[in-house]
Amino acid sequence: MEVLRGGEKIQLVGNPPEVGEELPKFKVFTDDGEKIKTRDLLGKPLLISVVPDLNTPVCSIQTKKFNQQADKYPGVRFVTISNNMPQDQANWCAAEGVNNLEVLSDHELSFGYEMNLYIPNAGYLARSIFIVDADGKIVYREIVPELHDEPNYEAALSFIDKM
Repeated sequence: MEVLRGGEKIQLVGNPPEVGEELPKFKVFTDDGEKIKTRDLLGKPLLISVVPDLNTPVCSIQTKKFNQQADKYPGVRFVTISNNMPQDQANWCAAEGVNNLEVLSDHELSFGYEMNLYIPNAGYLARSIFIVDADGKIVYREIVPELHDEPNYEAALSFIDKM
């Protein structure tokens, strides 16, 4: 699959999973280095907000917008995944006051490769949103076509409202 970065086509490692497919097995890490596996994220609906780099303006905006919405949906687990290092994520969250959602690190690229969201020539993940039901089935997917654009927050939150 291809996405754009500043209008230039860049290739993902594969085709990300589609709606109706199971969330693949992967591991990510908390800010204190604890390993989180796919199964640890399930049990209630899950919104995964994927950003290339927390330290860039659009990624920062995306994470803060979902952080502002997370406490309005107590029955949904909100996570942001980037391949920033765990300590970088912890520092960013502290500086930006982000504490209503979990920010998880894919610095080992397990998530990026299993979800086919990694962009090898760029070294980061493709901006996207996935909503997964409590059993691990993907029920919503947005792969943002242009990495410099924000996702459709309203569509994702509206989808959660209907669940």
